[in-house]
Amino acid sequence: MNLAKLGLTALNTAQARLTTTSHNISNYNTPGYVRQETLISTAGASSTGNGFLGRGVAVDTVRRAYDSFLNSQLVNNESKGALLAAYGGQIAQLNNVLADRTVGIGPAIQSFFDGVNAVASNPADPASRQELLGRTQTVVTQFNELGQFLDQQRGEINNQIDNSVISINAHLSRISELNQQIVQAKGANPHHEPNDLLDQRDYEIAQLNQIVNVKVVEHDNQVSISVGNGQQLLSQNKIYPLTTGPSAENPKNTVVYATIPVGKQGEVVKVELDETKVTGGSLGGLLKYRRESLEVEQREVGQLATAFALSMNEANAKGLDLKGEPGQAIFNVPAPVAIANSQNVGNVKLTATFQPDAAGKIQASDYAIYFDGNTYTVTRESDNHIIHTGATLEGVAVDGMQLKMEGGVPSAGDRWTLSAVANSSVQISVAITNGDQFAAADAEGGVANGNNALEMAKLQSKKVLGGTKTFNESFSQIVNRVGVQAQQNEFMIASQNALTKQSYAAQQALSGVNLNEEYIHLETAQEMFLAASRIIEVSTVLMDTILSLK
Repeated sequence: MNLAKLGLTALNTAQARLTTTSHNISNYNTPGYVRQETLISTAGASSTGNGFLGRGVAVDTVRRAYDSFLNSQLVNNESKGALLAAYGGQIAQLNNVLADRTVGIGPAIQSFFDGVNAVASNPADPASRQELLGRTQTVVTQFNELGQFLDQQRGEINNQIDNSVISINAHLSRISELNQQIVQAKGANPHHEPNDLLDQRDYEIAQLNQIVNVKVVEHDNQVSISVGNGQQLLSQNKIYPLTTGPSAENPKNTVVYATIPVGKQGEVVKVELDETKVTGGSLGGLLKYRRESLEVEQREVGQLATAFALSMNEANAKGLDLKGEPGQAIFNVPAPVAIANSQNVGNVKLTATFQPDAAGKIQASDYAIYFDGNTYTVTRESDNHIIHTGATLEGVAVDGMQLKMEGGVPSAGDRWTLSAVANSSVQISVAITNGDQFAAADAEGGVANGNNALEMAKLQSKKVLGGTKTFNESFSQIVNRVGVQAQQNEFMIASQNALTKQSYAAQQALSGVNLNEEYIHLETAQEMFLAASRIIEVSTVLMDTILSLK
């Protein structure tokens, strides 16, 4: 091989290195970009009578500085961090609402009982009675405001779930497009990797994991993506988009539905995703908060509101008001709610009422009711305890509630969700309109005594809720639990951020663009280019010398 060809191989190699290095520098701040490097090898040698003479250098390929383990580790840690951040954003809001111990439900209940004691001390005083009426309204207002805040949070979470699913489907569409582009690029140049397209696909997958943790499987240069229990979102180039809609069990909740292929004709059905299997990402954090915190606290607050109101109503009914009339209900308490599953085939309507002694029996739980074709089963969801099994639900007692079947025909597989406290904190209201209606007196001492008010006041220290908690103890537990959850999440975020930072550093050490290194590579390639040019120049001079010989 002559010097010109040798120089040309070096010149082409130097050019390739300059191009790759310049590409790295240009994409220093490009999200998802992985540093590239030019791989070279000797072009071999030719056998001559004087030995093997080299044929120069060859460019083998341009590859990514990529490690699948480091990349996967970083993506998973970022996904976990996104979950904690989404959960933390919601629990912090609730904690801020409950954190001030000087206002809210606890102080309002204390003030109410102070008012009851004042009426008991001077039952004929209209000012004390009117003050108690005002304090009664304050208790209701505090329950209503907290209940409305929790409902507002639920609505915001529903909106965020909708937006998350829109983003997920958009990422799936882009990944599918990149799948096709990568296949086409490999088909046109099968011996080399389309590095930039691979970067873009990995970046889209990483962004998808920020929303929901997914499983990725690569086959024939394409990735397939699944979520939850293995529900396919992307299979080769076929997208199975997620959708959202009201929960079949609780229409107040927006849930995520997977599109599941069935049969051979391309038919699909929509199936609600198991939320407990949706892990990682901001969507996982929202669902976790709603399931483990929002709904738990809403039931706890509802139990407190219901037990407080019913116990006050029961106590007031035992006395006489200032006009000598039997005491009436102080509070309007919303009735229990039985929601039929939207997928029920039958049309049985269930209703429920509170039993006369319900205050101490009400639980902070929903109840799952199932009909198998012959038998109804009622299960308390908080502890999976079966309350009732039988051929009918008519008249069945369930933790302070009594069920009633109002016509219709059931079908095997029908389900209902029963709750005593679902609407309590929002819908509870004051029933009486005048302070004279507080039944402070008992029947034996005339309307001027405060004996019944004294009995009402004793309820403040009585463990009314399930026989284990007073009203203030119940609310304190709610506040403390939320505070602990918020604090634990902060610790977990700090720990997860440290892990993500370590993963990022490890990944960037291999895949990130280091400008100082690239400057060195640039100078090295430049020197090689100049040296190769010199070889060609020498070859030209030698050729001219030979041609000038006579």
